[in-house]
Amino acid sequence: MAEGEHEVKWDGLCSRDPASRETALENVRQLVLRKTEALGRARETPSPPGAPAGALEELNKLLAHLLMLSKRCPFKDVREKSELILKSVQELGIRIPRPLGHGPSRFIPEKEILHVGSEGAQMHTLFADAFAALGRLDNITLVMVFHPQYLESFLKTQHYLLQMDGPLPLHYRHYIGIMAAARHQCSYLVNLHVNDFLHVGGDPKWLDGLENAPQKLQNLGELNKVLAHRPWLITKEHIEGLLKAEEHSWSLAELVHAVVLLTHYHSLASFTFGCGISPEIQCDGGHTFRPPSVSHYCICDITNGNHSVGEVQANSAGSVSVSDSFFEVEALMEKMRQLQECRDEEEASQEEMASRFEIEKRESMLVFSSDDEEATPAREISRHFEDTSYGYKDFSRHGMHVPTFRVQDYCWEDHGYSLVNRLYPDVGQLIDEKFHIAYNLTYNTMAMHKDVDTSMLRRAIWNYIHCMFGIRYDDYDYGEINQLLDRSFKVYIKTVVCTPEKVTKRMYDSFWRQFKHSEKVHVNLLLIEARMQAELLYALRAITRYMT
Repeated sequence: MAEGEHEVKWDGLCSRDPASRETALENVRQLVLRKTEALGRARETPSPPGAPAGALEELNKLLAHLLMLSKRCPFKDVREKSELILKSVQELGIRIPRPLGHGPSRFIPEKEILHVGSEGAQMHTLFADAFAALGRLDNITLVMVFHPQYLESFLKTQHYLLQMDGPLPLHYRHYIGIMAAARHQCSYLVNLHVNDFLHVGGDPKWLDGLENAPQKLQNLGELNKVLAHRPWLITKEHIEGLLKAEEHSWSLAELVHAVVLLTHYHSLASFTFGCGISPEIQCDGGHTFRPPSVSHYCICDITNGNHSVGEVQANSAGSVSVSDSFFEVEALMEKMRQLQECRDEEEASQEEMASRFEIEKRESMLVFSSDDEEATPAREISRHFEDTSYGYKDFSRHGMHVPTFRVQDYCWEDHGYSLVNRLYPDVGQLIDEKFHIAYNLTYNTMAMHKDVDTSMLRRAIWNYIHCMFGIRYDDYDYGEINQLLDRSFKVYIKTVVCTPEKVTKRMYDSFWRQFKHSEKVHVNLLLIEARMQAELLYALRAITRYMT
């Protein structure tokens, strides 16, 4: 973090007291003015090589932060004053940054996402809480806001995991977030938590590579790796290795905290890629100091959600198939009606249900994205984890046989929840609430249809994800999955859940073409919560086996 960043008391801008915010803003204004004047003097007088460049870099970081505040702060006074400070700097002949990109998501037009400053009273409270907790209103929050009930639960859980009393120190929590996000090459989350790690006093040397972190955190690398990519391979030996590492041992409570953080950030990486989350305005890739391009459209077109001619042509070409996509919705509705009638008429035997699970499990292995090449992670990401070649592999490939995880033997409600709550009080309750909200969330709509019972579809999505992880529900007919989820949707689901770094806009656009973006975001909430629960079940079962 630059020296200028250390000098600024950004925390004052998070206060709900307007007077405190005004004082903080005045301090920021004066600091920026001093930096600007110092830069002017450095350019005019002989100075050591690189001095003006260093001063400019410091100032630019401050200006990028102010740009973020001018666009994303829920407090109007902060937005307006930040903009005024930027304008005053520009009037002194210093180039100021401007946003780069299409808003919070590359997949969803900016005009469809709630604009900060136009939210209602209830949403403003939620935004203010989020901003007070982390000093930012990040793009994940602005996309999740399609579903306020879920967002409130998500923010409450994340705040508890990162900032409230718990077994792990604050800098460990953010470092574990970095380790988890790095496994999926999620530079968006890595960048956020690098800043948070430094903000809470983390040692910058740890960020040079995992080998520079304490041995205790290095030991977590294996669990992070297996949990992210092949959680069905976790055994009680993994747990024992961490709990009995002599002076580098984890306590049970610390380990449960770490496991919850790892699963939270693996899943959040899935959401980040699945919804095409853009870089934060103040981070690399979120702003530019270059003037707008003098091409056939101006930068205001981009920020308003109007895209280049190529994109417009692609969109209009897609509109040719509106009738096809309309038919898809009708066909899906009809399948749901037929399946409900079949359910009412007869119930398959236990043997038949088990057979259908095995069929679906095998079929899920044949679903893969067209882009199946392994991408080599960038050094700034790969340094945070070991064994970069280790990734997702279907659990029954190469003759390996992994026993089916039967939910009636070990489930979240009866086993996982109580274990988490016992070792890390209140977190089990928060996670449980988040699972339930995501699973039961409905507005009784499907595309253009209203008053629709979507429970069958939501359960098919949730159980398909668990099926990919080898988890079986005895009371579910897996034959329904093939009826309700078409191939393009399955490709999207599997990519988001298993190899999120490979998600493309084409995949996002190709499923449920007539559905609203809010419905696609809802799908992503189901995906990340089902994934998190699957990872937790394997890890907590291993901890339970170690304890018994």
